[in-house]
Amino acid sequence: MDRDALADFLVRHRAALTPADVGLGPGARRRTPGLRREEVAQLATMSTDYYTRLEQRRGPQPSTQMLGAIARALRMTPDERDYLYRVAGHSAPERHGFEGYVPPALMRVMDRLGGTPAMILSALEEPLVQNGPARALFGDAEQFTGWERSAIFSWFLHPEQARAVYPVETHAHRGLSKVASLRAAYGAMGPRSRASELADILHARSEEFAQLWDSQVVARRFEDHKVVLHPEIGRIEVDCQALLTEDASQVLLVLTASPHSEDAGKLDLLAALGTQVVSGTADQRTVSL
Repeated sequence: MDRDALADFLVRHRAALTPADVGLGPGARRRTPGLRREEVAQLATMSTDYYTRLEQRRGPQPSTQMLGAIARALRMTPDERDYLYRVAGHSAPERHGFEGYVPPALMRVMDRLGGTPAMILSALEEPLVQNGPARALFGDAEQFTGWERSAIFSWFLHPEQARAVYPVETHAHRGLSKVASLRAAYGAMGPRSRASELADILHARSEEFAQLWDSQVVARRFEDHKVVLHPEIGRIEVDCQALLTEDASQVLLVLTASPHSEDAGKLDLLAALGTQVVSGTADQRTVSL
């Protein structure tokens, strides 16, 4: 780990960004250009003290997950992200791997969607970024690590929690859709990929998954309309728009409701109150999308 190179690189990137570049308001008058350390920490979902120590050349070696979050927060390009990993003492990740990195262009779109549930997912339905309304609606994915972050994994291995978000009559269709989506990811990523690893785990541990997997259904599509059951707000009907990246490795999902409808009012409530609306229960829910 090259502490000097890491610190200099972080400081330079932070100074080159404005709040508007990352979807933040201007805030109080700034004596120096660029983002504040606390703003970077907020965007990366880490403590300000932890991030400050990295810039001051006295922090511990950050994990690859932390580096991915920092690269996303500072809107780094893939080449810049790779350099960040190397000076921090890690090998550069695979360009299509899951480490929390999201291309800056996609993040700019996400930054403008604060008023309605929106999230960016990997091809294996792992939330990479969620805004406040999405966390309030589906639960906060930041608490999970490893395969526990995948909504496909949780659907079959934590069904009681994951499926509570949707009406019972939709469970069979949603289960098949998740298997079809994983089959499509497997075809794109190959037999030695994380998609293959996830399929092997689920095939060994879930009879339901094994039966669906063997049906050979392939599809990469998100529902245009869905019903979500929120623990306190109740039933919410939403329209779902999906924006896939060019290589289909990530997708931006945006949920909206008809203007002036009761469901639109419920989404407004989620946007206004965030995760507070669930009285702390969001942190206890399994990721389910």
